[in-house]
Amino acid sequence: MYEDVPGRLPAIQQIHLHIERGEIFGIIGHSGAGKSTLLRCVNLLERPTSGSIRIDGEDMTALNARQLQVKRRKIGMIFQHFNLLASATVAENIAFPLKLAGTGQAEIHARIKELLELVGLQEHAHKYPNQLSGGQKQRVGIARALANHPDILLCDEATSALDPQTTNAILALLLDINRKLGITILLITHEMQVIRAICDRVAVMEKGTIVETGKVLDVFLQPQHRVTKDFVGQVSDLTDRAGHTNLQPSDPSGTVIRITYIGAKTYEPILFETVKSTGVSFAILQGTISSMKGVPYGQLVVQLSGGTPGEIAEVTGKLKQEGMDVEVLVP
Repeated sequence: MYEDVPGRLPAIQQIHLHIERGEIFGIIGHSGAGKSTLLRCVNLLERPTSGSIRIDGEDMTALNARQLQVKRRKIGMIFQHFNLLASATVAENIAFPLKLAGTGQAEIHARIKELLELVGLQEHAHKYPNQLSGGQKQRVGIARALANHPDILLCDEATSALDPQTTNAILALLLDINRKLGITILLITHEMQVIRAICDRVAVMEKGTIVETGKVLDVFLQPQHRVTKDFVGQVSDLTDRAGHTNLQPSDPSGTVIRITYIGAKTYEPILFETVKSTGVSFAILQGTISSMKGVPYGQLVVQLSGGTPGEIAEVTGKLKQEGMDVEVLVP
């Protein structure tokens, strides 16, 4: 709750999330949706007025100050604006949480070396933050967050202050860290491209509540909520921001369908094989093939012509039997 002049204003409410160990989970929403508040509730930088936050079965809200301090060492956090110590070197910034934890000097030196190699900053150990680029600063922030061997990494708009090329490099680094170390990553963003690049699942927030959640591929290819469609429209070249195709059929009597496909069938001639035994012909109006974390996917917008209504229904039915998702855009 946030205190307001008339009373108390809920920042987030009715949030129910279960995040699997080792996955990359994204939370997306516009400014003011409540995503930063939700993220900060995980390590109790914001304490919820009701409900519980359980990590490995342990309720964070039930811990005393000392227990919470210990638990937080296993939850790393990286920030939008880096939050580095300006008067400390790269090595000293990475060492800071280790010193707070009472780690021995020899172990600190070894850990700094290990982390500098992990984030690709071996040659920058003795530089100060003002001598680094934005991407390098964020790499220092990531190394610092990993210093105490955390199980969870919280990312608060970690790439929104970076240019697109640097953003891609940081996302690749986070994905590499997740795969190598098995760390659970929870990130918030207002960019669907970030979600599509590295996340396994996503929750979409609006006005302090979650309006849609699911596997990224499912949410991206079949958005249900208006806000989700808006975000998908940021990165989709097939749909407008409302989720509908902008194309018009060249044959006014034709039926226009959208075919969505995922996995190995992306590269199979399923559409051709389906129509060749009927009187139906097809024209591809638009299409794309891409991949998400190594899984191929895509969509075709196709005009079906020349057949009877029954034959066109037969084609769409067979496509569905093959595991395709088929949506009629223009009947």
